[in-house]
Amino acid sequence: EGGRRDVRSQQDRKPFGAMAAEGTGQQWVLVEMVQAFYEAPTYHLILEGILILWIIRLLFSKTYKLQERSDLTPKEKEELIEEWQPEPLVPPVPKDHPALNYNVVSGPPSHKIIVNGKECINFASFNFLGLLDNERIKNAAQASLAKYGVGTCGPRGFYGTFDVHLELEERLAKFMRTEEAIIYSYGFATIASAIPAYSKRGDIVFVDEAACFAIQKGLQASRSNIKFFKHNDMADLERLLKEQEIEDQKNPRKARVTRRFIVVEGLYINTGDVCPLPELVKLKYKYKVRIFLEESLSFGVMGEHGRGVTEHFGINIDDIDLISANMENSLASIGGFCCGRSFVIDHQRLSGQGYCFSASLPPLLAAAAIEALNIMEENPGIFHILQQKCKKMHKALERIPGLRVVGQPLSPALHLQLEESTGTRDSDMRLLKEIVDYCMNRGIALTQARYLEKEEKHLPPPSIRVVVTVEQTDLELDKAASLIREAAESVLN
Repeated sequence: EGGRRDVRSQQDRKPFGAMAAEGTGQQWVLVEMVQAFYEAPTYHLILEGILILWIIRLLFSKTYKLQERSDLTPKEKEELIEEWQPEPLVPPVPKDHPALNYNVVSGPPSHKIIVNGKECINFASFNFLGLLDNERIKNAAQASLAKYGVGTCGPRGFYGTFDVHLELEERLAKFMRTEEAIIYSYGFATIASAIPAYSKRGDIVFVDEAACFAIQKGLQASRSNIKFFKHNDMADLERLLKEQEIEDQKNPRKARVTRRFIVVEGLYINTGDVCPLPELVKLKYKYKVRIFLEESLSFGVMGEHGRGVTEHFGINIDDIDLISANMENSLASIGGFCCGRSFVIDHQRLSGQGYCFSASLPPLLAAAAIEALNIMEENPGIFHILQQKCKKMHKALERIPGLRVVGQPLSPALHLQLEESTGTRDSDMRLLKEIVDYCMNRGIALTQARYLEKEEKHLPPPSIRVVVTVEQTDLELDKAASLIREAAESVLN
């Protein structure tokens, strides 16, 4: 046992040479640390010094308690409560605001409309093909009402899909000559749901600055990087595309996962202008972007068979990645639809918020839309008649003293703006309202274009909207144009 303790004792002892070597190693470590300190960059030393000082401050700084406030007496509390004035929940609205003083319509807003008890010729409703009061469509809707009831009480994925919905989607896809179509129960929500279904945070969307409010809401929901180009200015659009191409070359890894879209309207509701679709298709393939085309105003209006601007320009439908339109204008129903390739449309059935979470389109309205498609296919000449009336009305509205017509001759929705502004938007709108009232009192129903002024990205100037339909006779078109001229001379002079 004594021998074992001696062995352990010898093992625990270190030779003097080993201890000296260890001390020398520690000295070299210190020397290397000092040398590294002198060789370190200045900014590195400054940063470390700031961090050290901050740590020292945190360790030795004093903690302060908030000053204890003496309790108020009940009388003082009552005085403070009486003095306090809460801010209004909403900003004050004048009593004469148009939203609070609307016209009341009695009966269907068809060719003749009863407004505030007075019968007028309707130049205000988007009933382009005159199908709103069509007997065939009303009979189809009544038959569907008897079979299915009023509504659906459920989204498409939860017992809200009826056979009439599938039939309407099939008919729309066939009419537009696309692989597939999808319907929404609300026209505004169609494009507003379609855009964020594809474009996400980090993606880039090039948008015409005259885009309608539904497109603007879709862009807002997508949280994408939005770049506006001047209205129908392809040179400005290409400038933005070239700038983006240069940015992509700087960061190719990010560019590979960034999607790029161009969003335009076929026929702009705020300007009445037709988009230059052939040039857009060329830019699409040159810069490798996708095109979303909103055709709510051009569907059932433009083209030989009413298929919109693709048919008008003779563009292959497959060159457009997504087409959307509402069924509330030419089809005289409710809701909207998107059409395109099957894999594109199927994605919306999983990601389109308006499709997934809203109750589906009432079957009676789907049946009405199907019957409207039947009428459109049976009477292709109706589109030529509408286009001729649009040209006639556009020509008749030209050269009205004090007013200028905005929109192309093929547009069924034209705008009349003041040639010279009075200086404020409110006074401009009051003058235009006087013209509308003058015409209304003499049997012509017009309307002012309305916008959410504080939310519009690019607020259009005030205007009177004049809507042309196939039901209006040449005599009525002449009467309306003559009365507008008379009103302008009376109000503006």
